[in-house]
Amino acid sequence: MPSLVAISKIDFPYKTDQHEVKQCARKLFAPSFPAIEKMMHIFDNTEIKTRNFCKPLSYYSEVNTFQEQNKEYIRIVLEYSVKAIEKCIADAGISKEKITDILFLSTTGLATPSLDALIINKMRLNQNICRYPVFGLGCAAGVAGYAKASILAKGNPDALVLVVAAELCSLTFLRNDFSKSNFVGSSLFADGISACIISGDNHINSTGTEINFLGSQSKLYFDTEDVMGWEFLDKGFKVLFSQDIPEIISGNIQKDVITFLEKHQLTIADISNFIFHPGGKKVLNAYEEALSIDVNDLKNTIDIMTEYGNMSSPTVLYVMEKFFTQGFKNGYGLMLSMGPGFSSEMVLLKMSKR
Repeated sequence: MPSLVAISKIDFPYKTDQHEVKQCARKLFAPSFPAIEKMMHIFDNTEIKTRNFCKPLSYYSEVNTFQEQNKEYIRIVLEYSVKAIEKCIADAGISKEKITDILFLSTTGLATPSLDALIINKMRLNQNICRYPVFGLGCAAGVAGYAKASILAKGNPDALVLVVAAELCSLTFLRNDFSKSNFVGSSLFADGISACIISGDNHINSTGTEINFLGSQSKLYFDTEDVMGWEFLDKGFKVLFSQDIPEIISGNIQKDVITFLEKHQLTIADISNFIFHPGGKKVLNAYEEALSIDVNDLKNTIDIMTEYGNMSSPTVLYVMEKFFTQGFKNGYGLMLSMGPGFSSEMVLLKMSKR
């Protein structure tokens, strides 16, 4: 079975207290929102304490063109992706030339050649590596990418599949967009980069930690295109997300999870480790209620949300890194995230520590 052999995450140098972000947002939005004080509770309701930012807070008060922001996206993602990958390779104890495949996941910037090509060139990885750049899955991409990498490793026992999820959500902030969606986004989103390596059966796992892939499921909900995504403007990416997201989750996720687990002769009660993407406080509440799981089962998910904010696709891999490095319960694990489409992604794992 495909196995997770290493995983890493990036802590950016400009991690910022949520209270400071709140004060900055108050200053920026006050001229357009006369009743700004009635909206400031949104920042507190997130229950986020710190945000993982790739730039100092003062940067976001400036007016930057899409071209300027996208250039920074490419530069920063390349620099820190290499750092995350190098740590993975070192932790896995493998040669970089042995990596067979690379999946690069992102939806907060544009590059052609894609970032995976830039990474291969800068790191001098194997020139015959198979490349899979994936754009547009948003928050769902972390789980989707993990699933696709595991399927590749299942088909090739010699595979060492590298997954890189990189999002600089803060660089999409539109300084002169005074819409409510931009205000809400300013309270929630952050930056993150995570890398992991998944191996095929012919590689010996000497870590003592077995996290093995058993299966996956994707689902697209019809006629929900306007629930989450981007509106592409001349000035950049404008965030779109609906207040109906928690309701959609509440109305669908229980049946979807039950159906997925039944395919493996399992129930929700059989799951020992919940590796969920923390979309926000209301989303977490929807998971708890719909799946009848205890809040303590989502501790790692809540901790990552609290310490980093919503980093889109890498966030669930930050949660996985916490399980991988700080321990888990022997048994089954369920990865879950939801994203544009509107869609859900799930992965079933068998987890044990020797």
